Amino acid sequence: MAEKACVKRLQKEYRALCKEPVSHVVARPSPNDILEWHYVLEGSEGTPFAGGYYYGKIKFPPEYPFKPPGISMVTPNGRFMTQKKICLSMSDFHPESWNPMWSVSSILTGLLSFMMDNSPTTGSVTTTVAEKQKLAKASLAFNCKNPTFRKLFPEYVEKYEEQQLLVHPAQEQVSTMPTQASNSTPLLDGLNKAEPHKDVKNQQRKSCPTWLLLLLVSVFGVVMALPLLQL
Repeated sequence: MAEKACVKRLQKEYRALCKEPVSHVVARPSPNDILEWHYVLEGSEGTPFAGGYYYGKIKFPPEYPFKPPGISMVTPNGRFMTQKKICLSMSDFHPESWNPMWSVSSILTGLLSFMMDNSPTTGSVTTTVAEKQKLAKASLAFNCKNPTFRKLFPEYVEKYEEQQLLVHPAQEQVSTMPTQASNSTPLLDGLNKAEPHKDVKNQQRKSCPTWLLLLLVSVFGVVMALPLLQL
């Protein structure tokens, strides 16, 4: 259970964070536990993380601010392992270097700065620029599958849904083109099938006078032969 001083300190920091947000950072405490905070780091322009949204957690000890918090990241990012504590001078990896004057804002600012760096540390991973960029593009979709993320950060869920609306209409237009082409084929087939019938009818029309002519010639021959038979 959190100490009274810890609760007051975190409540105060949350009000300060709402009043003066940190650039490229959004952080909110869990509705059920003020010791557990959730954050989103937005990748800075000009870095492989640009366009990425990185979701993570900060777990404060009941003795905060006299003891440092634990920091982890949930979103695959190409810089830190996921679901593992990150080694920072502001985290519980280095309690000896912790300063009680540091706040949630300073912790997240330091984390964002360290993420843009390439310095190895406990919990870091090595990836290429292309891999980081690929993960950045997939980050928002990954986050939106997380129920806690969707509940705490509805503005990012809305952003993702807007992106999907821009993408899907273009895909639908492309997908309908083959359908239209395939739908036109039976009409052409019907026309092709109808043409031979027309030719048959025309041939029948042309052949009718020939049979009639032969019939007339036969009748005429019989009529002419009758006088000869009487002789």
